[in-house]
Amino acid sequence: MTVRVASPPLIQQTSPAAPAIPAPIPRPGEARGFRRIVIGALALVVVAPIALIFYQSFLDGPFFQKSSILSLEAYVYVLTDPMFWDALLNTVVMAVGMVAIALPLGAALAFLLTRTDVKFKKALEVVVLVPMFISAIVLAFGYTVSVGPSGFISIFVESILGYVPWNIYSLAGIVFVTGLSHVPHVYLYVSAAMRNLPSDLEEAARITGAPLWRICVDVTVPMVLPAMVFAAAINLLIGFEMFGVPLVLGDPTGIVVLTTYIYKLTTLFGVPTYQLMAVVVVVLVLMTLPMVWYQRRILRNARRYAALGGKGARTQVMRLGGTGQAVALGLIGLWLFVSVVLPIGGIVLRAFVDAWGQGVNPFAHLTLRHFASLMDVPSLSRGIVNTVILAVAGGALAVAFYLVVGLAGHRNRDASGMALDYLVLLPRSMPSLVVGLAFFWLFLFIPFLQPLRTTLIALFAAYLIVGLSYGLRLLQGTLLQVAPELEEAARTTGATITQGWRDVVIPIVKPGLLGAWALIMIVFLRDYATAVYLMSAGTEVIGSLMVSLLQTGAMDTIAALAFVSIILTGAAIALAFRLGAKIHD
Repeated sequence: MTVRVASPPLIQQTSPAAPAIPAPIPRPGEARGFRRIVIGALALVVVAPIALIFYQSFLDGPFFQKSSILSLEAYVYVLTDPMFWDALLNTVVMAVGMVAIALPLGAALAFLLTRTDVKFKKALEVVVLVPMFISAIVLAFGYTVSVGPSGFISIFVESILGYVPWNIYSLAGIVFVTGLSHVPHVYLYVSAAMRNLPSDLEEAARITGAPLWRICVDVTVPMVLPAMVFAAAINLLIGFEMFGVPLVLGDPTGIVVLTTYIYKLTTLFGVPTYQLMAVVVVVLVLMTLPMVWYQRRILRNARRYAALGGKGARTQVMRLGGTGQAVALGLIGLWLFVSVVLPIGGIVLRAFVDAWGQGVNPFAHLTLRHFASLMDVPSLSRGIVNTVILAVAGGALAVAFYLVVGLAGHRNRDASGMALDYLVLLPRSMPSLVVGLAFFWLFLFIPFLQPLRTTLIALFAAYLIVGLSYGLRLLQGTLLQVAPELEEAARTTGATITQGWRDVVIPIVKPGLLGAWALIMIVFLRDYATAVYLMSAGTEVIGSLMVSLLQTGAMDTIAALAFVSIILTGAAIALAFRLGAKIHD
């Protein structure tokens, strides 16, 4: 997500000239000391789990067994396992296919909503982001309910055609669902670039008689190509990390990707096969790290590709006319129906009925019994409460942590700033499932952390790292809104750097911090994979409960949990917008 938080504009004040006061001697040592402490602590938190994974991959057994010795047996097994290569091929196909679907659709949506006068623009700009905020496993389950073999759309189509012309439990189905659900990621990046373009070239093309689609392809797209490349890189990386959709739609037919392959290796031989899982994680990290590096390079060089500079750009939206409005709204409505209405509508309907299938009228079987079971089963009710606690309290603590890290890198252009950047990006190369697994091992490996492994503290630590790059990006954007002159003025009065942060910077960005808290809440609410390995009796959360319930086929309970997840996420989204979140840069 690239939703940002807006802070109120700074108010500049002038005062009568006063006698010059000599500025105090700068204290770079204080800043360097603070940065070293933050970078050291962050390196410990980020690098330790990854180092443990690499160490585990070179053992012939679990790291906590004294009999385990250094060996390459795990690498030999994994690299000669046909299922691993199938998983690798499926992962590549899924990631590339997801980009192939999301990129053109996201760019087309961005063009219609930023460069034309399409109606209902304000509402559509919010609605098109819905799939991005909903947990992937919730969306996947919603598609099984709506267009699965016994889905309500499938039953309707079968009653007309005599058969269902699609199979959602296939690699093509996985690619289709992941591609549609990640259209908003492309839309955000591309729309931000399109909003800054002048309309002169598009108007010139329109005068020559070029149709709207030709203007989009030949004029607008080339000018925002760097943003599209970055969006493609982001989605390609996300494709390698996908777990929920392949698990829900691929597991019934034996389709595996690298993340679900790791999950299947958990007890392959009846005992924990940590060494095999670690090898796959190492392979996955080595594949995704170059993508993370490339993303950073694109961001660093983005200004080279600016279409123009200054404030003189004239932007005028293109008029669609009656037919154009109908076509544009029809295309957007079709995408919204398939991407939003089908999965969410399926979940809502399934959560309130006790009978489902061919010839059954679901509206004659409405019930609240599924929600009553959530309150009757302690693990389910705890899961809801724990999810709220982690989102609300954990989100607040996370924002405080990200603020400290953000201040350490604030206006820092030396080598320590670069080191901080890469430390923040490093966890981005690992799926949240892998981050949770790494922290599970870390809490097993370090003796004084072992008592905390079965508490929410372990889950919070993993969540903190999963949201690190996103949370820090949010706060860095907010911190940069503080004029340097205000910090310099505090220094001239004799305030230390930390005092300037405490008395000047933080009070100014406080509204932005509240908005960031709401957005981090959404990140924590939609997470489903981080707690899969960390979950224990008393530390259940909604996402990991849904993953575990999939193995038992408890669809009624899953539907109720998914509905609760949607309600909680909707409340967090409403709070985020109320606190000043913006849907574009």
